[in-house]
Amino acid sequence: MNVNSLDEVPDSAWFTNRRRLRSDSDPLLGACVPSLILDPDGSADGSWVVDHGKEDGAASGFRVTVPGKGKYMFKADPASQPELQTAASVVGAAIYHGAGFNTACEQIVYFKPSLLKLAPGLHYRHNTLEDLIDFDRKALDRVLASCPRRGELVRMHASAWIPGYVLGPFHYDGTRSDDPSDVIPHENRRDLRGLRLLAAWIDNVDSRDANSDDTWFADRRTVPDASPGHVVHYCMDFSHTMGPDFGDRQRTERLGYAYLYDWVDMAEDFLGLGIPRRPWFRPPGDPGYELFRNFEVHSFVPDEWKMQWGNPAYTRMTEHDGAWMARILARFTPEQVRGFATMAQFSDPKNTAHLADVLEGRLIRILDRYLTRLSPIGELRVEGRNRLCGINLAESRSVRESSRFRYTAGWSRGGTLPVEVRGGGEICVPLPIVATDGKPADDSPERYVRVSVDDGMAQAPLLAYLYDLGPARGYFLAGVERPEP
Repeated sequence: MNVNSLDEVPDSAWFTNRRRLRSDSDPLLGACVPSLILDPDGSADGSWVVDHGKEDGAASGFRVTVPGKGKYMFKADPASQPELQTAASVVGAAIYHGAGFNTACEQIVYFKPSLLKLAPGLHYRHNTLEDLIDFDRKALDRVLASCPRRGELVRMHASAWIPGYVLGPFHYDGTRSDDPSDVIPHENRRDLRGLRLLAAWIDNVDSRDANSDDTWFADRRTVPDASPGHVVHYCMDFSHTMGPDFGDRQRTERLGYAYLYDWVDMAEDFLGLGIPRRPWFRPPGDPGYELFRNFEVHSFVPDEWKMQWGNPAYTRMTEHDGAWMARILARFTPEQVRGFATMAQFSDPKNTAHLADVLEGRLIRILDRYLTRLSPIGELRVEGRNRLCGINLAESRSVRESSRFRYTAGWSRGGTLPVEVRGGGEICVPLPIVATDGKPADDSPERYVRVSVDDGMAQAPLLAYLYDLGPARGYFLAGVERPEP
């Protein structure tokens, strides 16, 4: 319900079209800006104040206030998968942000424990416990002792406090009753429905309400909870991506392939006497198995991916929603994907190489599935006065060899139109001028034309609807459709 006439999602408090992704050599990928990047080397001992224990979630951690920077939640890796959850948090946030969603600034920090100063009277609560527990020096030392190290430096993940007045998580269905701008049921938003493919790419099996946040931005910044203002929606906590270990091996191996309680699988196992083979029935010893668990390519089927629980937006994802997200993901180049892998800062370069290969392999599977049915031609625009141009994202991302694409175009005035192939997936269709300047009115049927463009690969053509406003002003692109076969 939030799609415009060009078959795209306009910018909103949920999503921003970030077409020009930052270079893979840029160290500030993600939501981080220079003012939020921590500098342990330039900080004095005792200047980072631990002022709050962590009161929810499974990961160990604490809140730190850094002078001149603000508040950060520091989280540690579990002993079973050292370096993975901190890496997943940073890489996942950078990918979500690059795709257009709001995230916190996430970074991996190596620091000397002497930088930390513990405020008195702190408590924490683990998600498996009900009561608050004292967070004293002994508790802090336990957290730090479990962290991977590089010499005397401790590795942790730092998540910057998101700006605004925190309202709590959003839901993947319904609307916020206290937000007049929230008028579209969340389960009918293309950005949230298409988010399923982004979650599938990095195996974000914990993509649920609890891992989100809404914040209020008051027009008067001096009074954070004042009105008027607006709500901004954030995707949070990517630590349980890229093959997390959930403790129980049977549960862990099913992640991404079945819900925790998957009645369809249960029925098949019961009726099939346990004979059906499942994707997670594979022997230990696969490359990266011990660190990444299920994060692999060979059994990944994008349109069959499942998180732990049913998600009302994800389960409603249509072919058009998936194709929209695939067109966004196609903008990530192989170099940028490798750049994301290096952000993990793994001690073992083999883990970096494995992560890069799996990210690229899973992305190609997503693009192969969702850019070959509906037309993959995107970023439609009118160049000059009479050239309809776009980019075939399936060709530019090498989903198929360029030689396999055969372009043809026709229009509603009868006959065919030439197609200019510029390379790299970019094409243009020159349009004959059919109307004069002046009369008739701009929206007159006499000015209206429909152009169809077929790439010879997708199962249906792209349809573009335009108005010819005359030789002086040229064509205006009014609408785009991608019919299903």
